[in-house]
Amino acid sequence: MSFEEIMSELKAGKFKPVYFLTGEEPYFIDRITSYVAENALREEERAFNQTIMYGRDSDTRNVLSAAKRFPMMAPRQVIIVREAQQLRTLDGLDSYLMAPAPSTVLVFAYKYKKIDKRTKISKLLMEKCVFLESNKLREDKVGAWINGYLKENGYQADAKSVALLVDFLGNDLGRITNEIDKLMLVIPAGSRQITPELIEKNIGISKDYNNFELTKALSTGNVARTARIIGYFTANPKNNPFVLIVSTLFYYFSKILLYHSLQDKSRENAGREMGIPPFAVDEYAQAARIFTVSKTCRVISWLRAYDLKAKGYSTASEADLLKELIFRITH
Repeated sequence: MSFEEIMSELKAGKFKPVYFLTGEEPYFIDRITSYVAENALREEERAFNQTIMYGRDSDTRNVLSAAKRFPMMAPRQVIIVREAQQLRTLDGLDSYLMAPAPSTVLVFAYKYKKIDKRTKISKLLMEKCVFLESNKLREDKVGAWINGYLKENGYQADAKSVALLVDFLGNDLGRITNEIDKLMLVIPAGSRQITPELIEKNIGISKDYNNFELTKALSTGNVARTARIIGYFTANPKNNPFVLIVSTLFYYFSKILLYHSLQDKSRENAGREMGIPPFAVDEYAQAARIFTVSKTCRVISWLRAYDLKAKGYSTASEADLLKELIFRITH
């Protein structure tokens, strides 16, 4: 089941006997686990009917023994196994899955890794319980996810604000939600809009000097603007790490190359093929006029080369490497 499907069922009061939540993205696992912990039982029922266990301090036998108990003065009991990936084995879980206690809600939070789908137990888990594989969100999907999270909470943000958050926070959904939640607390009274100014003031991301503005300057051939941004980056290396700049540029120029390859370059088709919102296609169309196919390929080659140099294949500083790289791209 998907995260949305599971949450929809939970919010409708439909709690299943066993949940196995696994994968590299902890955010969705934590959301489901927290919802079960806070809503499967009334507050006065939790003292005797909710048990939190940890994989490093437990084994499957103890977990299942607790799951087989009857609830006390409540319709159900809840057993949550946090850090379930630290359980030594899942031996015995197969027999429990064949006949789980109907009055128990058992949740395994098996985070930061995936269960081996080739094993017998994994196939049984996918068949007999609510199984979630929580994958990391692709970076080109994060912007839409942020907009969805804001809408869910009654807020909105313009494209630049969303790009700043993605640029600075990547696809770490836990960190993104923490920062957005902070912004919601300090937004001016009467406003529901997240702005670049609000982000700059409260998160520390410059609204004028960031990777979003860098790619925009490159796409328009604004060499002077590009140089000012790089000057800011090299003066503030802690907030603008070389590896993040290079990975952003690699992603950007790969998209330009993809745009060049499209026969149908309409906004709708290009946006769909490139995995970006249709309104963002115009910037890539502009960039493609400056960066031909051959030059785009050269830029991608340079990005690979300078990434290696920064990883120890050169004695030059990262600041000097960045200046040299951008000079080659713009000239």
